[in-house]
Amino acid sequence: MPIITQKTTVSAESAGRVDRVIQALTGRSRSQIRGLIDHRCVTINQVPCLSDFTAVAAGDEVEVRHDPQQNYPEKPRAKEGQPFQILFEDDSILVVEKAAHLLTVPTPKREKDTLVHLLQTYISRGRNRLGRVEIVHRLDRGVSGVLVFAKSVQIAEAIRRQFSQHKPERVYVAIVAGVIRQNSGTFDKNIVDDDTSIHRFCSDSEDEGERAVTHWEVVQRLKASTLVRVHLETGRRNQIRVHFADAGHPILGDPRYGGEEAKRRSLGNRMALHAASLSLNHPVTGKLLRFESPWPVEIQALLR
Repeated sequence: MPIITQKTTVSAESAGRVDRVIQALTGRSRSQIRGLIDHRCVTINQVPCLSDFTAVAAGDEVEVRHDPQQNYPEKPRAKEGQPFQILFEDDSILVVEKAAHLLTVPTPKREKDTLVHLLQTYISRGRNRLGRVEIVHRLDRGVSGVLVFAKSVQIAEAIRRQFSQHKPERVYVAIVAGVIRQNSGTFDKNIVDDDTSIHRFCSDSEDEGERAVTHWEVVQRLKASTLVRVHLETGRRNQIRVHFADAGHPILGDPRYGGEEAKRRSLGNRMALHAASLSLNHPVTGKLLRFESPWPVEIQALLR
């Protein structure tokens, strides 16, 4: 049977996870839906869908191109506990999915088991000298998700220019303490270093610290917490954590800004914060690239 195209525009009633929309459209099982996604058969608004947990909103267009008589087996998943997974690699960039417990870069303690060390070893395979990756941005320890690294200084500078112009789309999911009544909002507050500690805090003054802008929307209200989707306009250190803590809704499991209410919700060695997707233009070809990371099992367990 030839390849067919099935598409639908998501209604307000069917908004939510994309796998449910695909199931209604194709009648396939959950494992087959994951297989369709793995084989790049599914797009959302003409952008490849990379996860069955991707959220869709009313008005989004979901399209599936497949052979109804063909099986689409899932591709092997990364082993649980593996510190990173390569999502994309070419001569210019590396896009990876970082585990929560892993440091992105060394602290002043000079740790040797960070993500940047592991990636340097990874790209050095088969070479006579240690390869090098250039850091573009980072995720805090305790936060999982998508990161991009460059393979040269020039490429790193090109990607940093995109970040400085707020071009890459960075989307996070988080579970925060307390029930947020508003459906969406924006935090636009400068973030300042505390001279006496490693903490940062918000300031109402425009004359101190760095301007930080965080857009957010409620995905689901839980009994005593809220699942939010967060869009970063700026990328300051600890930005999401500081902004939500300042608003009285700290990230669950945050050991630094969480307060007693958030710290009581034990998530192991992580916070309920995940870098779910990253979109940017390839620094050489200019092509728009989008990468997604499924919600981690700890966040899924909290939602259940």
